[in-house]
Amino acid sequence: MMKKMFFILWAAIPVAVKAQNFTVHNLRCQLQERPLGVDIPRPALSWELRSLQQNVLQTAYRIVVSTDSLALINNENISWDSKKITANTSIQVAYNGPALAPATRYYWKVMSWDNKGNQSPWSPVSSWQMGLFTQHDWKKAQWITNAILPDARKIYPAAHGNGDKSWGKRPNTLPLLRKQFSVNKPVKQATAFICGLGQFEMMLNGKKVGDHFLDPGWTRYNKQALYVSFDISNYLQPGENAVGVMLGNGFYYIPGERYRKMTGAYDYPKMISRIAIEYTDGSKEDIISDDTWKTAASPVIFSSIYGGEDYDANLEQAGWDQPGFNDTQWKQVLVTTGHDLQSQVSTPVKIMQAFNPVQQTKISDTLWVYDMGQNMSGIPAISVKGNKGDTIRLRPAELLTEKGLANQKHTGSPVFYQYILKGEGEESWQPRFHYYGYRYVQVELVKNTASTGLPVVTAVKGLHSRNSADKVGTFHSSSDLFNKTYDLILWAINSNMQSVFTDCPHREKLGWQEEVHLMGNSMQYNYNIAPLSQKIFRDIQVAQSPKGLVPGTVPEFTEMHFADGYFRDSPEWGSNAIIFPWYSYLWYGDKKVLEDNYVTMRRYVRYLQSKDSSGLLMWGLSDWYDLGPQRPGFSQLTPMGLTATAYYYYDLSIMEKVANLLGEKYDAAEFKSEAARIKKAFNKAYFHPAKMQYGSGSQTSNAMPLYMGLVEDKNRQAVLKNLIAGIKKNDNKVTAGDIGYRYLLKVLSDAGRNDVIFDMNSRSDVPGYGYQLAQGATALTESWQALPTVSNNHLMLGHLMEWFYESLAGIKQTPNSVGYKNIIIQPQVVGTVTAAQAGYHSAYGVIQSSWKKEGKQFELTVTIPVNTTAQIILPSNNKINKPIHIGSGEHKFTVTLK
Repeated sequence: MMKKMFFILWAAIPVAVKAQNFTVHNLRCQLQERPLGVDIPRPALSWELRSLQQNVLQTAYRIVVSTDSLALINNENISWDSKKITANTSIQVAYNGPALAPATRYYWKVMSWDNKGNQSPWSPVSSWQMGLFTQHDWKKAQWITNAILPDARKIYPAAHGNGDKSWGKRPNTLPLLRKQFSVNKPVKQATAFICGLGQFEMMLNGKKVGDHFLDPGWTRYNKQALYVSFDISNYLQPGENAVGVMLGNGFYYIPGERYRKMTGAYDYPKMISRIAIEYTDGSKEDIISDDTWKTAASPVIFSSIYGGEDYDANLEQAGWDQPGFNDTQWKQVLVTTGHDLQSQVSTPVKIMQAFNPVQQTKISDTLWVYDMGQNMSGIPAISVKGNKGDTIRLRPAELLTEKGLANQKHTGSPVFYQYILKGEGEESWQPRFHYYGYRYVQVELVKNTASTGLPVVTAVKGLHSRNSADKVGTFHSSSDLFNKTYDLILWAINSNMQSVFTDCPHREKLGWQEEVHLMGNSMQYNYNIAPLSQKIFRDIQVAQSPKGLVPGTVPEFTEMHFADGYFRDSPEWGSNAIIFPWYSYLWYGDKKVLEDNYVTMRRYVRYLQSKDSSGLLMWGLSDWYDLGPQRPGFSQLTPMGLTATAYYYYDLSIMEKVANLLGEKYDAAEFKSEAARIKKAFNKAYFHPAKMQYGSGSQTSNAMPLYMGLVEDKNRQAVLKNLIAGIKKNDNKVTAGDIGYRYLLKVLSDAGRNDVIFDMNSRSDVPGYGYQLAQGATALTESWQALPTVSNNHLMLGHLMEWFYESLAGIKQTPNSVGYKNIIIQPQVVGTVTAAQAGYHSAYGVIQSSWKKEGKQFELTVTIPVNTTAQIILPSNNKINKPIHIGSGEHKFTVTLK
């Protein structure tokens, strides 16, 4: 432990003052840069401020909006002028002008004033484009397809597993869709609004539109589907143009072949689109999907979100997505029924990184295995030479068998991709409508019976796909183990941040809800998850049952009624409907999140109340995958009702705060009263006064009541002492699981016992992060033991990431702050760690904390964004050490320790 500090040296780091030292930058609408398809009637506008002075706060702002970017520069053709507003608000400022028109682009700029007497110049101009609000806004666009699935063959909710054998393989022919049209005037701007189910790729004049992967985001299609907006101004050409669309099955249609977590069918793939063109002369034109489009069979001959994808290059039709193509042999599309549409407000999934093999192993003349060196979500890409009809079969896998082959036994099998060559020189291919979690790619060479030799693979790459949310955090320390642990957890986040937050990228691909609120803090320190969170909130609203139940997986493609229904209905999972909107409000300062989700949140509380047994909830999955004597799964160390009831109380505590914030005083009083009743029942059922512990005395049993406020004040220190004593007695080993481990870390950190956290996580000899690394893991595994029999790329259990940022680097916000308006920098010097640094790009700007300890000298450098304040709490044993209050700018602190 550190000695009492001897003295503190604090210096604001000076900078050269220039003529203009106060500016506005990084304009965002709905916390995105220049978003398209905005469907919020009053979008939230945010900006950041820069100043070369210290302790700068905004005192006023002015926003100007126009539909003409050039006119806006001269303050002409103004749609809305806020005038000068005296306020320090620079995030989540709601547009307050005339009603916004659908499919219209708005340009805006900001001016700001500060507490130093400075007035900024106008910011650079930014923009947003509105989406389509109603069916009328689609301009009579129709859903079109190549085939319509009879109602009797539709399967939703999907059947868990392989379904009924009598259903058979249920293959379907995937379509190409095309339309040719003319552009005879200069184009000012053009936007494509499109939904293709289950997944789509759009082409214009032979080029893929955008760089999205697996559009649109997954939803519960019988209740909603998402359309995607693209700026296609630069894709159009004078004269003839052609639009082409390829469709894949996704979760919309899951064939009865190969591996599948579930078997389902909402319908055969279909599409709706509107291309809105605005010409420079002010006229407008719409190209819509209707019965004038044509269709033919796609070269994608098999598509399953679980089983893989097959592609026959011999079915390619050169130029099919370009003008002048002869489509006389194509048939007319069928017009069909569709779905309620919402804009895809989240950031899209994209191919974010490419890996070359670090090793390739020849198993036989026809079998090779490529090691990409990293377990990740994504797809392989190949280049190959061979004869017409030769086939390349690719099997992705996380692990290898003892014989060095792809091992899919515990991640879904069989899953593979097949590419059938056309035999025209070097051919390159990658799947379009499937992805998997893998490190290895097994390549099987299958020659055509008429071929004289085997095809030759000339290149194999691993393409990593994830949600393209902006990276907002960095972390590094002097501990090599902690740095590797950071990467381990980050790769699980990367691999499971898709259009939903999934558990794993292979065998399930499902949005298990407990991971969202438990890992949310860790994820938001690394990525701007605000846009994706908005989608999750909508998914929850759609998934909630008429009785108020929120299922364990959202979107709920299949209803898991087995295992007493706990996989569908568990309070630790369903409570995400309450916890996640509250956390999001704290992270990003968007009160509208609470307003929009309040009914859903309240309905879930009412549902829990309907299942209340004298103040206790006695069902659920409890501390899933804790570390006990048996194979991990259901909780082994913590009573089921303890965790469920603790969440019940926590939900009510949050709801009291939300209700007060929204002015729902009657609800707030009710929630407060109910929480008091639950707390009394909980302590009566689970607290053991003689032992000063809860439940079984497990790490989770004691940590959750401490964190959630269920422990009476007079007993807190004793229960905490008992918790720590239990950890020490167990040789500092981790036993808490999916549900409890985050709260264990939070309780220990809040109590100043980061030394215990260090002791538990700075080792590799017992199950934990270091142990997983020692077993060769490159992404966080499902089990503490890195078992090969479960997922080896799993989002849960990554809670130490939050501790890296909040405690080791020391970046967090004060208890009453939202959006990191009021910051705490309180780095923890523990164990053998001699340096740590982290950066977090909050809604207000970049927060940085960097410290090092050399001998008795401790040095901390921090950067605080303009329009925020901070408290600096330096390391010390002195219990009366007071915070140092600072404002924006860069500051340096030096402490000499005895």
